[in-house]
Amino acid sequence: MIARRRLAAAAVSSALLAGCAALAPPVPGDRLAGRLAVQVEGDAQRSFSSAFELSGSAERGRLVLTSPLGTQMGRAEWSPGRAELDDGRQQRHYADLQDLAEQALGERVPIAALFDWLRGRPTPGAPSEPQPGGFEQLGWRVDVSRRDAGLVEAKRDSTPRVTVRARLDAP
Repeated sequence: MIARRRLAAAAVSSALLAGCAALAPPVPGDRLAGRLAVQVEGDAQRSFSSAFELSGSAERGRLVLTSPLGTQMGRAEWSPGRAELDDGRQQRHYADLQDLAEQALGERVPIAALFDWLRGRPTPGAPSEPQPGGFEQLGWRVDVSRRDAGLVEAKRDSTPRVTVRARLDAP
């Protein structure tokens, strides 16, 4: 159970895909890749680190997480009104990307906002406040001060504290 939850958590954050032909492929050329680490304070079973490839958009996209040895840890794919997660053992279906993220991680993590945050900007349609080195949005402090070096960090201070760190291959 613990290993399955860890794999599911890994498949979400940086996230997720299921290889279903009914889902349209992500937008070509709109891709981010690198290393992703998610830390849930006080719960090592929901914390992980992996290579990631995120493509498409918050509306229609794909996330693939890979171990350091190149083994696929999880895939997720989503489109309007549908999200699927494949952790290598089973495929699960969800109403949307946020529901998939919450069920797999056990926490509300704004996966859709990562598309913008990893590009160093607040996500449109949600209020944000400028902060030294970045901004605050959706209850998260996003540090983009080292984005030119490929580093982005988002922290949620509410309990349990969650930190998402990304090192992009090509900033």
